Amino acid sequence: MKTTAFIRTALLAATALVSVTANSHAWWNKDWTARRPITIDTTKTGFEISEPVGTATILLRLHQGNFDFATAKEDGTDIRFVTEDDKTPLESRVEKWDALMNEGFVWVKVPDIKPGAQTKIWLYSGNAEITAEEAANPLAAHDADTILAYNFTAATPKDVTKNANNATSGGTLSEGALIGPGMRLLGNTAAKIPGSDTLRADAGQPFTLSTWLKQSTLNEKGVLFDWGDDAARFQVAFQAGAPVVTITSASGTSKSTPADPVAPNVWKHIAVVSDGSSTKLYVDGKEYSSVAAGLPAIVGEATLGADADGKNGLVGEIDEFNLSKTARPAGWVQLAYTGQAGNDASGKLVALGEGEGGAGGGGHGGAMEHVMLFGDIAKNMMFDGWIAIGVCVIMMFAGWTVAFVKFVNLGKIKKGNVEFQRLWKDVATDLTAMDLDNPESSKTFGGKIGKKGLNLLADSPLYHIYHVGSEEIRHRLGFGKNKGQGLSARSIQAIRASLDAALVHEQHRLGNGLVYLTTSIAGGPYVGLLGTVVGVMITFAIIAKSGEVDVNSIAPGIASALLATTVGLLVAIPALFMYSFLNTSIKNTVSAMQVFIDEFVAKVAEFYPTPGDAALNVPIRQIRTPEEAARYEETKGDENAAIMDNLIKHK
Repeated sequence: MKTTAFIRTALLAATALVSVTANSHAWWNKDWTARRPITIDTTKTGFEISEPVGTATILLRLHQGNFDFATAKEDGTDIRFVTEDDKTPLESRVEKWDALMNEGFVWVKVPDIKPGAQTKIWLYSGNAEITAEEAANPLAAHDADTILAYNFTAATPKDVTKNANNATSGGTLSEGALIGPGMRLLGNTAAKIPGSDTLRADAGQPFTLSTWLKQSTLNEKGVLFDWGDDAARFQVAFQAGAPVVTITSASGTSKSTPADPVAPNVWKHIAVVSDGSSTKLYVDGKEYSSVAAGLPAIVGEATLGADADGKNGLVGEIDEFNLSKTARPAGWVQLAYTGQAGNDASGKLVALGEGEGGAGGGGHGGAMEHVMLFGDIAKNMMFDGWIAIGVCVIMMFAGWTVAFVKFVNLGKIKKGNVEFQRLWKDVATDLTAMDLDNPESSKTFGGKIGKKGLNLLADSPLYHIYHVGSEEIRHRLGFGKNKGQGLSARSIQAIRASLDAALVHEQHRLGNGLVYLTTSIAGGPYVGLLGTVVGVMITFAIIAKSGEVDVNSIAPGIASALLATTVGLLVAIPALFMYSFLNTSIKNTVSAMQVFIDEFVAKVAEFYPTPGDAALNVPIRQIRTPEEAARYEETKGDENAAIMDNLIKHK
């Protein structure tokens, strides 16, 4: 019996282990290729919250350090959240997604977050085929008790819940608020919110207000939120920087006692929670003051940023304004403050784990990520930058086209020179083998070359120079009639001059078009730099005009401006390498032509001497001293044959 019980226990343990292992490797949907775990930790290891929390819409701050943006679509529409068991999808909404700057703000509705515990969910990404119809419903990211939620993504605040409690007026956007954009309060800024079936209150109804506020000036009185009329009013205001809640009903007016003022120019989380009989005011997640009164019956419009008359407005910025028709617990207020603050505690409370690749395949590679970044940068390119890039592209096209043609021509020239050198070895032993008496022989080398060889010679600069020399010889000697008279020293000098002229012509032909490459090398970086300087200048001018100084407003303009310089360098660097290679090849070809000219002239002097020079063709070994040998070489071929005659007779 004991053995049977042991085996049964072992089998159950093994089954449980296999089940746990299978669950840990479960994959919600194979169409999504990447995932990573998210832990909401309300224990001491994260950020301890001992009060009840309940359902909450948490903020995920995604950046390069905790999320690989290359594993998601450029607009983030494939982001999905699933419970820990990989079965139940969670509602979410993307407030901001910038794949260029690797920054994203995403709100996720997480049910039943418990105090002193860890709640885990999954973040899925990497479904490039997802359609707009399959995208997450952003209006469902808040629970049914949420009356309205403003993220201030537009100048006139828009409700991101299904209640559509949109404001009818607004203020000025602040692009660099605490969480994405916010609304700038200028003292006379008032966002009017019309009354509706959802924006109303019965007497004693539970109620919660939550928002972030940064006051730049602490006025004697500044109204944050004013709802109702003189008979029934709920108002949150500041007296010399100290928050105060005022509730007016038929039984009178109740007001919380102001305590220490909040610090100016610092983001503060303000929350007001009413349970029907009393109302508490929280600052940065901690209870600040209270008033022994509940919400009166209110029907009518509300005003955000000033009182109902548009007076006593606050000066500063506001972000993430929420109203709920329930009394949120103290743990919910702590979670809202800590999770949205963007400090070290926020990272401990909501932590993202290491990413995983799924059966559907991995995300984009590092190289693909960089390519995608260039596309994102180009989206922010200004017209001036596109002009600079257009000029660089023209230079690149012209320079690279010339380089390609030159590479092809140099290849033909090399083959033609090799073919000519093969023939020249035979001709050089006897120049009479050129058979200049036959006008067609110079084209066929006495029948030693076929049609294919002639095509190769047509591209050979050596043959072009040789042909010029042959024409010069034929011009002076005719076709066999005057061959015996030879060529004088002056004729040979004239032939060399013609050959040198042909060399210059060939140099010009080889170097023709290289100016496009040198222009690309010298002009590309400067044109790109001009585009960058203009782009940076315009970016700073826009910033100065709007008054927004933050990385989100500066970085896209600077990145797009630098793209012009990058393109300019991409034009210049390849052009530099191509020019160096082509220039070296051309120099080698020119050197070969110079050597050939020297060799050709020497052979002409040897094989076409005048009758007087022929008489002086005495072997060097007959002259006894080195000085005499040198004198012989100096006078060889000179028309004054008497000098050599005297030298020989003297010896």
